[in-house]
Amino acid sequence: MNRAAVSMPSNIAEGSNRSDIHFKHFLNISLGSSFELQTQLLIAGQNSYITEERKAEIENKIIEFQKMTTGFISKLD
Repeated sequence: MNRAAVSMPSNIAEGSNRSDIHFKHFLNISLGSSFELQTQLLIAGQNSYITEERKAEIENKIIEFQKMTTGFISKLD
């Protein structure tokens, strides 16, 4: 989970100094990491490693990130 969470901002930072087409590629990688994190969060909840309340809180933040990133990618088109 930590690797996926760190990958999200790291890919945005790495792509930010590139052309729009390359930046979009890094944003898509970041978006993929967010879906990976979301899946791992669901598994953590199913295995009772995290409370349902905390899982919902984190999942809402992931969904917000996904919406914002998808919108940003659309603006670069």
